[in-house]
Amino acid sequence: MGNRALKLPNSPIVGTPIGNDVSPARRFGVFELDLREGELRRNGIKVKLQDQPFQVLAELVERPGQVVTREDLRNRLWPADTYVDFDHSLNAVIRRLRDALGDSAENPTFVETVARRGYRFLAPVSAVSANGNGASESSAVNETKAASDVGSSRKQKLWIIAGMCAMVLVLLGLALGFFLAPHTPAPVRITRLTANPVDDPVHASAISRDGRYLAYSDDTGFYLRQIDTSETHPLSLPEGLEIVDISWLPDSTHMVVALQKGHEMSLWELSAFGGFPRMLIEDGRAPAVSPDGKKIAFVAGKPLKQRIWLAEITGEQSRELGGEDSDMFGSICWSPDGKKIAYTTAKFTYGYGAKGMIDVVDVQNASAGRERMLPSNVLSHFGLNAPLAWAPDGRLYYSEAEPRPRQADSNLWWIRLNSQGKPDGAPVRLTNDQGAVYSVSASSDSKHIAYVRGVPQPDVYVAKLGSSGLLDEPRRLTLDDHQDLPFDWTPDSKNVIFVSDRTGTFDIYKQALDQTVPELLVSGTKHTVEPRLSPDGTQIQYLLNSTWGEADAEVPLMTVPLAGGPAKQLVKAKWISNHQCAHAPANVCIYSVISETGITFYTFDPLKGPGAQVYQVKDELAQLYNWTLSPDGTTLAIAKGKFDEGEPRIHLVSLNGDPERWLEIHGWPGVQALDWAADGKSIWATTSGDKDNTLLRIDMRGKARAVWRPKEVSVRWAIPSRDGKYLALHVNSSSANAWMLEK
Repeated sequence: MGNRALKLPNSPIVGTPIGNDVSPARRFGVFELDLREGELRRNGIKVKLQDQPFQVLAELVERPGQVVTREDLRNRLWPADTYVDFDHSLNAVIRRLRDALGDSAENPTFVETVARRGYRFLAPVSAVSANGNGASESSAVNETKAASDVGSSRKQKLWIIAGMCAMVLVLLGLALGFFLAPHTPAPVRITRLTANPVDDPVHASAISRDGRYLAYSDDTGFYLRQIDTSETHPLSLPEGLEIVDISWLPDSTHMVVALQKGHEMSLWELSAFGGFPRMLIEDGRAPAVSPDGKKIAFVAGKPLKQRIWLAEITGEQSRELGGEDSDMFGSICWSPDGKKIAYTTAKFTYGYGAKGMIDVVDVQNASAGRERMLPSNVLSHFGLNAPLAWAPDGRLYYSEAEPRPRQADSNLWWIRLNSQGKPDGAPVRLTNDQGAVYSVSASSDSKHIAYVRGVPQPDVYVAKLGSSGLLDEPRRLTLDDHQDLPFDWTPDSKNVIFVSDRTGTFDIYKQALDQTVPELLVSGTKHTVEPRLSPDGTQIQYLLNSTWGEADAEVPLMTVPLAGGPAKQLVKAKWISNHQCAHAPANVCIYSVISETGITFYTFDPLKGPGAQVYQVKDELAQLYNWTLSPDGTTLAIAKGKFDEGEPRIHLVSLNGDPERWLEIHGWPGVQALDWAADGKSIWATTSGDKDNTLLRIDMRGKARAVWRPKEVSVRWAIPSRDGKYLALHVNSSSANAWMLEK
C-alpha cells in the first residue's frame, strides 16, 4: 500500500480562505501538514508517517470539528474492488496516526473517536500562507448604529453600579473558597519530547542536569535535542555500537553511556557537542554518574552473575560493591548528597512476574574498605520494575506494573526518602497511561522528569511455506491490541491455537486462517499458557501458571479435550518450564523442570500422568534453555540462550540411546527459540535480540538458512502446522517515545 499515489484533499478547509498566497499546507498546534510534499512536520522536523495514516490526517484536517465517517475513510483508503478486513485495518491506521501525533484515544488532543460513527479533528486548523505564516480566517464585520440610545447616561450608571456589586460578590466567594476548600497540588504538565513512529522506537533517553537537553537513541542513531526549541542534532558513535544507557555529568555537556555490540556492553564518555567517544570500562552497563561528577556506579558481569561496581569517572580504580548470583539488576541512581546509591533488582521466579526490590546502600562505607555493601530495602513487591531516578528534592521515582487486566502497562510513582535513605511517607502515583515505562531521569532542579514509555504489541502472524522452502510474506492473524502468542495448530492445520490476555487473564483460543475473530477454548481465574496438543490431537495440554505473590507455588500441567469437557491434572511440580508431545503414531510426551542447579526432563502419559526422568543438564542458568521434541518422539533439541563466548550450537539428545551430538551454527550471534519442522528433518529457530532479528531453518548438519528478516518487527518463534504448509509466528512490534513531566 505504500506505493499507491497519495490522494490530496479535493476541497479546502472549511472557514479558511484559499488563494494564490496560500500553500497546500495546514498548521495545527506544533504540527504542519504539507499536502504537496506528503510530509508531516513537528516544529519543522519531519515526522515519519506512512501513506494511509497521512491520508486519514489529510481527510480530518479538511473538515476540522466535523465527524468524518468510517465509510468516508474507507472510500479514501481502499478502492471498491479491494478486499480488506476494514474495521481492524482502519483501527490500526488510526493507532499509527495517534502514535505519530503523540495523541491518546482516552484523552485526545487531535483525533477524537465518535462512537459507532467515525472520527473528529479537535484542534484548530489554519492554512499556511506562501510566506510561511498562518492565514487568518476571514470575517466580514458590519457596524450599524442602534435605533434607540440604550447607552444613555442613567442606564450606564445603573449597569456600572450593578457590575461593581457583582464583582465584589465574586471576589468574596473566591476568597472564602480559598480558605475553606481543601488544597490540592497543581497537576504536573506532561509533554511529549519525541514523535517516533511504531517502526522506530526510542531505546534510551536521559535529560541533562540543567534540564535543557534530551539525549536519546533509536534505530537510526543517537541524538541530542534542545527541549525548548526541539532542535535536534545527531551524535557520532563508534561503528557497530548502539546506545543502551545514558547518564549525564553535572556540566550538562558530557555523558557516560553504555554501548552494546552483540551481547557485549562497555562504558564510554562522550561530549554532547562534538568529539569522538572515549572508552572508560570494557564491561559495564546501567552507568550512574555521582552528583559531583567524580564517580560512576555501574553493573557488570554475565546475566544472573552480575555485580554492582564503583569506579572513578576516568574508569580507573574499579571495585566491586556487591550483588549475588541470580540477581537481575535494573538501574542505579545516586542520592542528592552523593553518599548513597539506590538500585533496582529482582530474583528470577518461574511463572507470572518477578518480585522487584529497591535497595539503598551507603557508598561511603564501601569506599572506606567494607568488603560487602549492606543494603537497606525501600520497597519490595511484585510488579516493581527497573527504571529509577533520585531527584535532588529527595523524591525517588520508580515504575510499577498495573494489576490485571492492565498487566502489560506500568506507570511512574515516587516516594520521598530522608537523609538516611528511608521512606518518608506513602508512595504517590504520577501517571496512569497505556504502555510500559522503560527509563526515567531527573534534572538537578527536580522540576523536569524525563522518561521513555513504550507500547509492546505481540501478535500471531501466519505465513505459507513455498516449494523452495522460503516464506510468503507473513500476515497478521490476530488484529486486536492485546498480547497474543501462538503455541500449536489444530490437527487439520486450519486453526492456530494461541493464548491471549484480552480478558485480563491469559486464556486459550483458536482462530481459523480465514477468520478475524477467535474462539475461546479454555479460560479461568489463573493464566492458562503453553497450550499444546496430545499426540492424537484430541487433548489440549497446558500449564496453569501462578499469579503475583505465588512465585513458590507448584505449577500444574493440565489436560482438557479439544472438543470441550472437564479438565484434569496430569503433573504438578515447581517451575515446569516447557512440555511437548510427539505426533501420532508416536506417543512420547516430555516436560521439563528447572531449578537452581539445572534442568531435568521427564516423560508423561497424555492421559495417565507422570513418568520417568530421561535427561538432565547441570547449569545454574537453567532458565536460559529452550528445547523442542521431534515429531517422531526420538530426539530432544536443546539450546542455551546466547550469553557465553563462541557461536551458538544445538544439542541433539536421543531418547533411544543413540549417541548425543551437537549442531554448530556458524555465522549467527545466537538462537533463542527452537521448534522442529513438521517432517523432522530441520529445526526452526530465531536469532537472539531485536536488531537484525532473523528466522532460521537449520538442517541436521547445522547449516542455517535465513528464511525471514523482518524490517519493522521482531520474530520470537515459529510453530509449524502438522501438514508442514504453514508457520504460526510470534511477532512483536512496539512503539516508544520520550516524555517529560514538569512541576
